[in-house]
Amino acid sequence: MNIGNEKVVSITYKLQEGNKSGEIVQEVDSKEPFVFLFGSQQVLPDFEVNLKDKSIGDTFEFGIESDKAYGPVDENAVVNLPKNMFEVDGKLGEIVKVGNFLPMKDQEGNPLQGLVQEITDEHVRMDFNHPMAGKDLFFSGEVIEVREATTEELEHGHVHGPGGHQH
Repeated sequence: MNIGNEKVVSITYKLQEGNKSGEIVQEVDSKEPFVFLFGSQQVLPDFEVNLKDKSIGDTFEFGIESDKAYGPVDENAVVNLPKNMFEVDGKLGEIVKVGNFLPMKDQEGNPLQGLVQEITDEHVRMDFNHPMAGKDLFFSGEVIEVREATTEELEHGHVHGPGGHQH
């Protein structure tokens, strides 16, 4: 069976920054493979383009340029927020430290992650860019399973069971 729309795909992969000799950013092995519903906009479009029509046992290697991955770094996504937003009883929360990602919400209540870049007496500088913004990506791996999606998975738009969403 080949990878295509409405198929559940399980893969292993190594993600490297830049190219094949770049720093390894993430590795996913066969014990806990990456499982997704192909064609449901859960992954980068070029990621799917490079996996389409592959089948179990096929290996892959491909790069995705930053503008087709997570885009350029947006300087407008780096903001100074009042320090008191992060305080509880006049003290910074324990997780508010330079280098930590904090779960936050935008003005419409949508969840997002922000990276603490700097803490001053007045503000906390947060970077809301995706951690891989401005970076080219290189993937290599293997297709370990391809199966038909169930009716319920198609209705819900995501994979159920091992490696997928649990209800």
